[in-house]
Amino acid sequence: MRSNIVILLVMAAYFTVADIAYAIWTYIDTGAVEPIGTAAIGLLVVLSIFIAFYLFSGMRRSATLPEDNLDGEIEEGAGEVGFFSPWSWWPLFLGASSGLAFAALAVGWWLFFIAVPFAVVAVVGFVFEYDRFAHAH
Repeated sequence: MRSNIVILLVMAAYFTVADIAYAIWTYIDTGAVEPIGTAAIGLLVVLSIFIAFYLFSGMRRSATLPEDNLDGEIEEGAGEVGFFSPWSWWPLFLGASSGLAFAALAVGWWLFFIAVPFAVVAVVGFVFEYDRFAHAH
């Protein structure tokens, strides 16, 4: 976590410099500081510091992670990642229907109303794929 904290603090420093440069640049260019961009970059500074603080407070309460050990081996970080169905087609259908729903933002709302039923069916199928047929528990 230490490396993540350092990266986030470097990002916060960079965004601070970028925010100041952006404010100066817009003032020179237009005669006034552009408030939206300056605020957005300022919020990036706050976000980076917030996440770094969260990781720092979590690091104090937990044990040392394998990636923080300088003499650590790759095997120390091994463990169970999760359970994934290697044969499942539902993630493909869910991704396709979600992509279709997001494409509706560019094409039109009529496409969104077509994509939503497919997304609902894909979510239900994904959730209940182990409740029926050969792989029921």
